[in-house]
Amino acid sequence: MSTNRTTIIEERLAALLPTSLRIDDESHLHAGHAGAAGGAGHYRVHIVAACFKGLRLIARHRLVYDQVQDLMPHEVHALSIHALAPDEVAAVTPA
Repeated sequence: MSTNRTTIIEERLAALLPTSLRIDDESHLHAGHAGAAGGAGHYRVHIVAACFKGLRLIARHRLVYDQVQDLMPHEVHALSIHALAPDEVAAVTPA
């Protein structure tokens, strides 16, 4: 497996056809945490995709987790997911 996990996660999430995708590696914030001890990372995912339209939060998270499930828990210990449909972006973007 590549050492650049953010790239791997990005490649996997491309299947959701995101119009916007940012993945932040926050592993350094969890140094010493039991889940990080084995080398698995902590990531924050910001994704905007049309496939989230009309879905509840749990369904959106399932779509994301389905794309990376084989990376859990050995490569990815934790994901913090912010998933929006394109029409929701304006509602959370400051003017």
